[in-house]
Amino acid sequence: MSIDELAGASLVVQYQGRNNKRSNKQSAYNLHVLGKKQPSRALPNLAPAGVILFRDNARTARQAYWEAKAFGAVMDQLDAIDGGRMIDQRLAAGRPVLGICVGMQVLFELGVEHGVRTEGLGEWPGVVSELQADVLPHMGWNTVSAPEGSVLFDEVRDERFYFVHSYAVTDWVLRDDDPHRSAPLVTWTRHGQDFVSAVENGPLSATQFHPEKSGDAGLALLRSWVRAIR
Repeated sequence: MSIDELAGASLVVQYQGRNNKRSNKQSAYNLHVLGKKQPSRALPNLAPAGVILFRDNARTARQAYWEAKAFGAVMDQLDAIDGGRMIDQRLAAGRPVLGICVGMQVLFELGVEHGVRTEGLGEWPGVVSELQADVLPHMGWNTVSAPEGSVLFDEVRDERFYFVHSYAVTDWVLRDDDPHRSAPLVTWTRHGQDFVSAVENGPLSATQFHPEKSGDAGLALLRSWVRAIR
C-alpha cells in the first residue's frame, strides 16, 4: 500500500517525533501536508514525519515543516493551514478522516502538557493528559481491547501494535444514549492505566498507536479502513 493509494481515498492526520532520551520528552517534530502529486512512498517509511493527505485538488499539494513539542504546536500549525476547517468540511460531507498518534489526540477537546492547556479540534469531548505509569514514554508493542463490531480490528483482534507516547485520553466522556446516532466504537489499551487507543465514529477514525510502524498487523488494519471507506 502506498501513500498515493491512501491519498486517493481519504485524509490521514499523523504527527510523530523523535524521542529525546535525555529529557524523556518528544521533540523535533515534522508535519507534511501532501497532495496527490507528491511522489509515492511505501507506507512503513512514513516515520519520523507526520502526514496530512488530501485528495481535494492541486491546491492541497503543499508542504509545511516545523519543529515543535506535541499537542499545542500541532494545533498552532493546523490553525495556520486551516486544517480544522478542512477536517470539519470532510466530516460534514461524510468523507473519511483517520488520525494517528497526536493526530488522534488533537481530535479531542483539550490537551494538557507540562501545565499548558490547549484547545483541540473538539470532535470528541475529553482531555489528553499524561499517563500515570511507572515508565514513560509508553514505547513499544502492546495489545488492544477492541469492541464488537470494530471494522479496524476485524482481522487483527489478537495482534500487537506499536505505541510511542506519554499522553492519552483515559476517560471516555461522550454520551452514547442518543437513539438517533450510532455510538462510537472505543478501543482500549493499558499502560499503567487504561487509555483510549482507537476510536471509530462514522467517517472519523483514529489510533493512538502507529499502524504504519506495526508491521503486518498495522497494514492489515489500514487495508480494513480503506476497504470500509470505498
